[in-house]
Amino acid sequence: MTSPPVTELTERARAIFRLVVEGYLESGQPVGSKTLSQDQSLDLSPASIRSVLADLEAVGLLAAPHTSAGRLPTETGLRLFVDGMMQVAEPTQAEREAIESRLEKSGPIEQALEATSAMLSDLSGAAGMVMVPSREPRLAQITLVPLGQGRALAVLVGEDGGVENRVIETGDTPAHLLEQVSNYITSRLMGRTLAEASSAMRQEIAAGKSALDKASQDLVERGLAVWTEDTAKRPLLIVRGQANLLDASALEDLERVRSLLDDLENKQSVAELLETAREAQATRIFIGSENRLFALSGSSVIASPYRDREGRVVGVLGVIGPTRLNYARVVPMVDFTARSLGKLIG
Repeated sequence: MTSPPVTELTERARAIFRLVVEGYLESGQPVGSKTLSQDQSLDLSPASIRSVLADLEAVGLLAAPHTSAGRLPTETGLRLFVDGMMQVAEPTQAEREAIESRLEKSGPIEQALEATSAMLSDLSGAAGMVMVPSREPRLAQITLVPLGQGRALAVLVGEDGGVENRVIETGDTPAHLLEQVSNYITSRLMGRTLAEASSAMRQEIAAGKSALDKASQDLVERGLAVWTEDTAKRPLLIVRGQANLLDASALEDLERVRSLLDDLENKQSVAELLETAREAQATRIFIGSENRLFALSGSSVIASPYRDREGRVVGVLGVIGPTRLNYARVVPMVDFTARSLGKLIG
């Protein structure tokens, strides 16, 4: 059903509709005419309020889940509210400082992404999601640290400050040779992505231009193979805070929550949904069945792209939860978090 534009609702209907939506988003429960009649801003009798509620239900903006149980907004009504009536509450100075401080203390970019997802969950009371940047970091340094028993820890440092570790097999390679290989790789591969680095090293070795002996060349090859394989397996999406979805209201609709948790397990599909927000100029809101993936669970997604320091979109972050999310508060929080995370991306 197509809802009427906000401008076609009478002033009285807009006021009552707003109170119903705001009451539902706050409590998660239907709002009845008796509750509305106690709001001094209306100055209407319960009978007058019931008449307006019936009109709003007739045009598809409200629904009555049970007889005499009050009304709650439909997905159509929520969309009308979000697009035409919602007044966003910008993050306070204290909230902005808390977000920036938490991200700055998170360390390498991988930890920053984890912290961002967890923080979005905390801020929204729902589940937080962050897509891992699709582009590869450029290398700043590679160090091989002997662990004993024929193994070494390969430590890769990116120009963006990211640090990753891998354990590789080294055989009987002595410690001084590991240092020599580390220095050789770093001196030739600085500023390149892992893919570029792998290609350059293999070309140099194949052309006989490498100063490394055969044992060292084999070590480089094994190390690059491990990095390349792990990069291909890197997760597309980080999700934190699923436990927040199991709140008190979830007990009334366990099937919906079970469906949502099942959907979140399919991270490839969730990532594809978030991908649609990459080119958005502002935070996008998907409500219930507007998005096919979460149609059965009736969930809402609030998503925003985040950019690197050059303004290029490198990922998307957001939250997912029941349709009664506090949109007015969460939307600006997601937007500000995206801008804050972008400052950390090289």
